Amino acid sequence: MRIAFLMAPEGVEQIELTDPWQAVRDAGGTPELVSTEPGRVQAFHHLDKADTFAVDTDLDRARPDDYALLVLPGGVANPDALRLDERAVAFVQAFFTAGKPVAAICHAPWTLVEAGVVGGRTLTSWPSLRTDIRNAGGNWVDEEVVVCGDGPNTLITSRKPKDLKAFGAALTEELRKQHGG
Repeated sequence: MRIAFLMAPEGVEQIELTDPWQAVRDAGGTPELVSTEPGRVQAFHHLDKADTFAVDTDLDRARPDDYALLVLPGGVANPDALRLDERAVAFVQAFFTAGKPVAAICHAPWTLVEAGVVGGRTLTSWPSLRTDIRNAGGNWVDEEVVVCGDGPNTLITSRKPKDLKAFGAALTEELRKQHGG
């Protein structure tokens, strides 16, 4: 089961990439790094540069039909860049249209807002996004993880790195459901 991790070339919060990535692997999934550009992505520890990670495929070649689930790691700059890229926004929209699960943490719901997919959904995020989510028609709540099935797909969201354990558990449970058990 291939799982897409979508991110911009820089600005992703490293732990919000690596922890869910490991959760997917532990659940028997195959994580793939999808980015707006080929090459490598630069991760960060808050505002400091961290490691780089190889891109498996870029948005010019990635097809949402090839993936069972989409993960959107956060970081402030990462989703801000993604929401300005029409290919990234269309990639996200395709998962909702196809009824495929999407998981987003921290600032990543900015990309969901841009994709126009939060209306009528209950989700959480980094607290500074609450007004954006509410203005887009979403119901923002302050919880460590929210699994929302009130829409065309399952939407899993968390607020911050301290919520990664709960986020990973919800992601793992959704992967089990997708895999039939």
